[in-house]
Amino acid sequence: MSERAVRVDTTSQVPPYEQIRAQLAALIRTGRLTEGERLPTVRQLAADLDLAPGTVARAYRELEAAELIRTRRGAGTRVAALSSEPHAHDAHQLGTLARDFTSAARALGADTQDILTAVRNALNSDPAPSPAAFDGATDDPRTAEASVKVTGVRHRLE
Repeated sequence: MSERAVRVDTTSQVPPYEQIRAQLAALIRTGRLTEGERLPTVRQLAADLDLAPGTVARAYRELEAAELIRTRRGAGTRVAALSSEPHAHDAHQLGTLARDFTSAARALGADTQDILTAVRNALNSDPAPSPAAFDGATDDPRTAEASVKVTGVRHRLE
């Protein structure tokens, strides 16, 4: 089965648990992780991302609270059935993501018009996250990345 990457950028203002939560939530809500698919254990994902297990556990707890995953002793953590009701977005989280994107774009040398053009292009393209958003490798040593496989996690990508 296919695998997806989860990245954690230690230079981001967004806490690592929130980065994990947001990326897994996006993979689930866009159907890239489907109902019943098994997620890696907390310990395995934490080891692959070089994070404390409590960080991953917090992300998983928040995903459970949002009813996106379920954990059963002996059965592991699996993607839950999605509700047919539309989900509301978190305005605070959206603002944080926008600030992070704007800061990263400015660091690349983009001006306001470049940033607005990039956002318009993204809005006019496929609404699902591109594979590059989760599958690409990075050369930045401050960014940890791990592949989420349906039955677990593959070795940490360097």
